[in-house]
Amino acid sequence: MKLARLSKKKVIQLLKTGGLRLKVGGFNVCLSSSVTEVADHLLCLYGHFDVVNNEDFIDFYTSIAPPSIVRRFFRAQINFSFDGYIPFKPLPYNQASAMFEWGLNWCIANYSHHYLVIHAAVVERNGQAFIFPGTPGSGKSTLCAALVCSGWRLLSDEMTLVSIFDGLVYPVPRPISLKNKSLEIIRNFSPDVIMGPVVDNTAKGAIGHVRPPDESVELGKNPAKPAKVVFPKYLEGSNTDLIPLSKSRSLLKVAENSFNYNILGFQGFNTAGDLINASDCYEFKYCRLEEAVALFTELAN
Repeated sequence: MKLARLSKKKVIQLLKTGGLRLKVGGFNVCLSSSVTEVADHLLCLYGHFDVVNNEDFIDFYTSIAPPSIVRRFFRAQINFSFDGYIPFKPLPYNQASAMFEWGLNWCIANYSHHYLVIHAAVVERNGQAFIFPGTPGSGKSTLCAALVCSGWRLLSDEMTLVSIFDGLVYPVPRPISLKNKSLEIIRNFSPDVIMGPVVDNTAKGAIGHVRPPDESVELGKNPAKPAKVVFPKYLEGSNTDLIPLSKSRSLLKVAENSFNYNILGFQGFNTAGDLINASDCYEFKYCRLEEAVALFTELAN
């Protein structure tokens, strides 16, 4: 059953009594929360996700809750917890929905060592996975959102999961996180985009999330073959420039952008090496999204 078939009242009830269980890509997530805004966030952006049966295995038991009764009312704050462990400091109460997204990123990055986990957006077209590793501010999420709004399949905005067993990229399609100027850029690029409420004054500035396409969610179990590894950089006023990058340099940059390369050791090196060998590698500078989308669409045909 899809989450969208549940009423807001039912979603709030599940969040407060035992947790709401959702299938997110290859993971089953249980979320408990007393924060109404979290229910609104889920109904807006996760409507096409499947609700998991109570008897199914849960990968991540998570919670968004005030750190104390007092914090519900005085300088209201919230915590994210995973199996009772609290990995972050409390945040302001109005950042609850963003904290859920950040917390789930943390869970996947820290407990998915059957994958090489790369800090990279990844999209697919014509069976080809295009991987965009990048540090915050590189423009990878903006580029990812533009491609997805142009008909590309979303595999992930934040993390590329490369299997250490078969080398395929496994999807975990979730809302695309945008911040600050990127919010207006994507609204102007695709006026019909569905976006959740913007959360202001976070450590990263204003944060908003784009709803993943229903088709991408439906294909959440289907991996894709890596084809291109592209290191993007958004530069105001720059030309659209795709520059071939050597395999050796690309391997180093993938390792630098991986969450668990060192943890995996020899397996991490082999998986990253196989990924680079299977892919054409580039650096990419851009400013105009229309040109970027046209270039990658041509490259995928």
